[in-house]
Amino acid sequence: MSRLDELIAELCPDGVEYVRLAECCDIEDNKRKPVKSSLRIPGDTPYYGANNIQDYVEGYTHYGQYVLIAEDGSASLENYSVQYVDGFFWANNHVHVIKGRKDLDTKFLYYYLTSFNFIPFLTGGTRAKLNKGNMEEIPIPLPPLAVQQEIVRILDNFTELTAELTAELTAELTARRKQYEYYRDLLLTFGNNPDIKWMTLGEIGPVCMCKRIMKAETSPVGDVPFFKIGTFGKEPDAFISQEKYDEYRKAFSFPKKGDILISAAGTIGRTVIYDGKPAYYQDSNIVWIDNDESKVLNKYLYYCYAMKPWSISTGGTIARLYNDNISKAKIPVPPLEEQERIVAILDRFDALCNDLTSGIPAEIEARQKQYEYYRDKLLSFKEVTA
Repeated sequence: MSRLDELIAELCPDGVEYVRLAECCDIEDNKRKPVKSSLRIPGDTPYYGANNIQDYVEGYTHYGQYVLIAEDGSASLENYSVQYVDGFFWANNHVHVIKGRKDLDTKFLYYYLTSFNFIPFLTGGTRAKLNKGNMEEIPIPLPPLAVQQEIVRILDNFTELTAELTAELTAELTARRKQYEYYRDLLLTFGNNPDIKWMTLGEIGPVCMCKRIMKAETSPVGDVPFFKIGTFGKEPDAFISQEKYDEYRKAFSFPKKGDILISAAGTIGRTVIYDGKPAYYQDSNIVWIDNDESKVLNKYLYYCYAMKPWSISTGGTIARLYNDNISKAKIPVPPLEEQERIVAILDRFDALCNDLTSGIPAEIEARQKQYEYYRDKLLSFKEVTA
């Protein structure tokens, strides 16, 4: 039996009491002071917003051990922003500032809230907001202090070990990615090889885009995802009807499964391999080359695009990749057999570096999931019955 099991068996064998956050925490939101970046005086004090440190400034609003919970602007609903601070700091009005009272260890409170599901307590739709009234109602377990402190000790050690292992794996991943880029560039550099033909992308195929979809034709929910430049390669936040999708796909340009979609604005040159599932793409900002795979493989193009063979137009107010920039870009085109060989090598290397189901990224994710599993297990309590 572990020390924690012994403490629970001795001090709270029948479960623990859950109380409202407002009953066991001091809430110091009245001391928050936002300061415009242009008016901040540089210093050594961390200036906290909803998603970690925003700046370092002179002066402070708080001193001690505190938990900061995002009031709004949290990066993720599933992993709502909770931060632990120990020392001098400045808090702006995008975080709630709380600390445990005498029967609640503040570090224990922090660990518990990192595993807590905030979604039922949030308002504001797509821009999540945790108002003070809702925050006060969050249920907090109150095991005896000795139990809280043992859990904090275990999780501090586990956090430190996980961070060290993750740092080692991340360093290895960075080195592997640099190695991958080196070999990718080496494989796609052919010098004066007479078997290699240099072609413009315009010679390989025309630049295509989907028919324009007007904003009024989209909705926050619907049948078919509509990807704009801001959601390209991410999760969609707009949709079109199945009827409109079927109509436009049949009548206008539309990518084939395996075609390489290119971002022409925003994060210029980002690529996504079209998986053939129902989806629609913002015209002119997301384009593709309609190439003949009997001459140039899609996946070969994908790796060539990673080397950014095009020039970007920067003369206007917003940099972008025009069709002409793409069409004039030149890439080396070896025989099909050589393309297949290069793709096979780079696919294996890419999976090792980036695939979350294998290699180092999978190990990093596994470490994080392991930590979250044990944290959640330690912070799950039987509630005492009256």
